[in-house]
Amino acid sequence: MSLDWIYYAISWILLTWHSAWDAIGVPVGAVIGTNWAWILAIIFLVVTVRVILFPVFVKQIKSQRAMQALQPKVKELQEKHKGDRETLQKEMMELYRKEKANPLMGCLPMFLQIPVFLGLFHTLKRLNPENGGKTLYGWTVDQFNSASSAKLFTAPISGRFGSTAAELAPLGANTGTVKAIAGVLVLIMIATTYLTSRQMILKTGWAEDPQQRMVQRLMLYGIPLSLLVSGSIFPIGVIIYWVTNNLFTLGQQQWVLRKFPPLVPPKKAATTGGKSPVQPAKTGLLGRKTAQPVAKAPAAPKVAGPKPGAKPVNPKKAGNRPAKRQG
Repeated sequence: MSLDWIYYAISWILLTWHSAWDAIGVPVGAVIGTNWAWILAIIFLVVTVRVILFPVFVKQIKSQRAMQALQPKVKELQEKHKGDRETLQKEMMELYRKEKANPLMGCLPMFLQIPVFLGLFHTLKRLNPENGGKTLYGWTVDQFNSASSAKLFTAPISGRFGSTAAELAPLGANTGTVKAIAGVLVLIMIATTYLTSRQMILKTGWAEDPQQRMVQRLMLYGIPLSLLVSGSIFPIGVIIYWVTNNLFTLGQQQWVLRKFPPLVPPKKAATTGGKSPVQPAKTGLLGRKTAQPVAKAPAAPKVAGPKPGAKPVNPKKAGNRPAKRQG
């Protein structure tokens, strides 16, 4: 299957935003070693994609809330059809259909963003002045040459942490500078990826199901750690896209979690209305469980008050007064 339509779409969005920033007056040349018009074009590529996918993201959250509300019924079905996997699957699919919950909706926004990521990766990877196909995907020669020389703090956006000196020579870049800029961006990418997963887990809570909990741990720790390796092959422009996407996700999740708060299971009451509290049930004769009432603390002894007309007695003096002798 050809992915040219993705490359054309990504290129069109990039070139449109670059032209817009150029028209506004953002300098085309490098300022502080950075071609801001191209950097902003990548950042607003993220904004464009996330705005388009926002309705899908809201549906994802609603579907997750519906799935969370159905967990008690799912557990009942699992207990009822234990050992009968085929019947359990049919019953669960019928439950999802009846309650209009889609288990796959939770992964849909991520899957829709994968083609965008691959398209940008391919587009930026081919930005090299020695590349012959400069007019592919709707680019002009001037646009291609401008993007090929675009830099972030003197590091070309098509450069990678693992780029060799021979690969960077046509771009007029220094290997040490590219490694430093790419390394810092990879660390930021890992940190923001971890924070996006942590934010969602802390708000929704850890799953009770062991398999779902394992998936949560993989999202929280596995994916960020994998970026230590994969980040070395990403062009700097792609890492800028990833970091921007993570920051956008942090803000969007915060808004959605306030708008659609996760369901919180009701807490059990500590007391039973006006009835006296009971201790945990103990097993008595014949295996029956009986509730044991809480033993009440013994009441303090009552002290009789002085008789009318009697002189007050100082307890300290009374205790130190010697007993009277008899006889």
